[in-house]
Amino acid sequence: MRHFGHLADDVRSRLFLEQPVAFDLHSDASVLATALGATLYSPATRPTLAADIRKQAAGGVVSMVLCLEDAIADHEVAGAEANLVRQLTDLWASGPSDLPLLFVRVRTPGQITDLTRRLGPAAGLLAGYVLPKFTEECGGAFLEALDEAEEHSGRRLFAMPVLESPELAHLETRRGQLFDIAALLDKHRERILAVRLGVTDLCSAYGLRRSPDLTAYDVALVAGVIADVVNVLGRADGTGFTVTGPVWEYFPVQERMFKPQLRRTPFLAADPPAVGVRRRIIEHDLDGLIREIELDRANGLLGKTCIHPSHVPAVHALSVVTHEEYSDALDILDRHRGGGGVSRSAYTNKMNEAKPHRAWAERILLRAEVFGVARDDVSFAELLGASLCG
Repeated sequence: MRHFGHLADDVRSRLFLEQPVAFDLHSDASVLATALGATLYSPATRPTLAADIRKQAAGGVVSMVLCLEDAIADHEVAGAEANLVRQLTDLWASGPSDLPLLFVRVRTPGQITDLTRRLGPAAGLLAGYVLPKFTEECGGAFLEALDEAEEHSGRRLFAMPVLESPELAHLETRRGQLFDIAALLDKHRERILAVRLGVTDLCSAYGLRRSPDLTAYDVALVAGVIADVVNVLGRADGTGFTVTGPVWEYFPVQERMFKPQLRRTPFLAADPPAVGVRRRIIEHDLDGLIREIELDRANGLLGKTCIHPSHVPAVHALSVVTHEEYSDALDILDRHRGGGGVSRSAYTNKMNEAKPHRAWAERILLRAEVFGVARDDVSFAELLGASLCG
């Protein structure tokens, strides 16, 4: 699979200076963690689950979570498990090519081992499991179950723990939990693909729910948790992990209270002008999502949990490395190899410092590998327009 693989070759050639590389289940963990992009959640109860997976893959989705937890009612669990096993077995039998990275979100550690056994060879479709409400107290059992499932299946299985428990929301327990979780994850580092943030559950600890006109960073309590999680688990010194962005809960129906947050200028400057793309974004309430994605990246998060396919193109278009970012990253790393120092950027609008900007530059080049580098005359508006039409 590859990002933007659903676009025609000539379209990709026009948009990208460096095209996204292909990757699969056997790729290096750092590549897969970066490549998650918009991770689309789907209830495991869907009767057309196998067809849905293929449809979303054809539309550009590269990672999906099949949910047995909060997305379904308690009385549906047994039926959802049976449906999941049946649908994935059928998918395996029909040929497991060109599929997204597939994860199962479980409720209990026992489900990991049980489902892996019930899936048999079809477990070969799975990239791993999503571990909900992860704390130091319950996390060990989840990770031990994953070890057992991996041994049984003979395949590499990744974990994506979700940080969403009240212990992380509450100030008096957050610090201890984060450092205990960091110590636990470090013991299992080789199988922790990414750490996910469950902002909906964190809000629920205070009876809060943000509107579509507000980002997660406008909710002070949530913003504080995100900052602390990145502080402890997102460090660039080799001790950190990829931390993914929170879910955007909304799709279009309700009346807007505030004006759109999306400037007209980038869309008017596109060639040809992409005014229709801007209108479509606003009609689908995606301007708030776009702002939150920008804030995710500014705060050290990569990728995003998504509950609607309409969110995927925006996440992926904003993940493409701009020509300016790529130029800066190459300059910084070249100067770092030469011993450090400072230089004016090729775009003559900033200073590139080799030592303090090195970690940033390395992350940019990894993102460039999996999402590609846009040509210098290609904007986000054009990338998004091509994705929406592709």
